[in-house]
Amino acid sequence: MGIFDYFKSKAEPSSASVAKDRLQIIVAHERTKRQQPDYLPQMQQEIIDVIRKYVQIGSEDVQIQLDNTDECSVLELNVTLPDQ
Repeated sequence: MGIFDYFKSKAEPSSASVAKDRLQIIVAHERTKRQQPDYLPQMQQEIIDVIRKYVQIGSEDVQIQLDNTDECSVLELNVTLPDQ
């Protein structure tokens, strides 16, 4: 009977294996958030406040990302400015 199992079509992955894969993705995503410093959200708000002194923007218009390498850390700031 073992030889006949080889010729059978592969079944869809079980819901348990799909759930396990999704959970692994979520855990990996949460781990990357944990590596960011605690001051990053406060820094983002302060940057937004300074920019708002000159231009009207929303909180969703500013994205901050911190990339850590062995040699240095890079703070990436993306600001979407409105058309004038």
